[in-house]
Amino acid sequence: MPRVVDHEARRREITDAVRRVIVSGGLAAVTFQTVAAEAGISVRLVQYYFGTKKEFLLATHQSVMYDAGTRFTQRMATHSGGTSPRQIIRMVLTELLPLDEQRRQEAIVLGAFNTAAIAGQGITADETLTAPRALVAIIADQLGKAGHAGRPPEHAELDAELVLATIAGIAQGMLPGHYTAQTAVELVDRLLDLTLAPTSGIEPDTRAPGTT
Repeated sequence: MPRVVDHEARRREITDAVRRVIVSGGLAAVTFQTVAAEAGISVRLVQYYFGTKKEFLLATHQSVMYDAGTRFTQRMATHSGGTSPRQIIRMVLTELLPLDEQRRQEAIVLGAFNTAAIAGQGITADETLTAPRALVAIIADQLGKAGHAGRPPEHAELDAELVLATIAGIAQGMLPGHYTAQTAVELVDRLLDLTLAPTSGIEPDTRAPGTT
């Protein structure tokens, strides 16, 4: 009998190989040949599942975000319904930090995609925005449930963007050793202290510098 092929498993095998090539040599090192060699399969088989390099790059980006989402979901499943919004936000943010080897590799891959988008290397920011937009929605929703520190509801999305931008900077700073894992987690807690702290009720000055 012919062997039944698990196509999703084969696609994952290829995107895992793409990750390893990026980690070891950067996005520029990714070709059909290098990915096939890393996966231990033929170039033709890689081409069968992904017709273009861009297809397997975007699939790789999606797989990284899927893994982070799966870990978060699994962590949530171990908590009771009494989990506070702050705890949920903290779980999301720590899953984005390279606190172990898997997450370190994911941070390198995501950093490579960001660099490619900035440099115009075939991947645009719009093509990788789905997952970040979903994260913003999750954080904004939890900020709203936390009462958002007395701020107007419309500020929740802006603060969620700010929180995630800060976490991205911390994650990239951990890669060359600017931050230790302990410091990074302390920064997350400090960020949440500041974000969820009550406001004075005074609206911030949003005018451009130099205006009156």
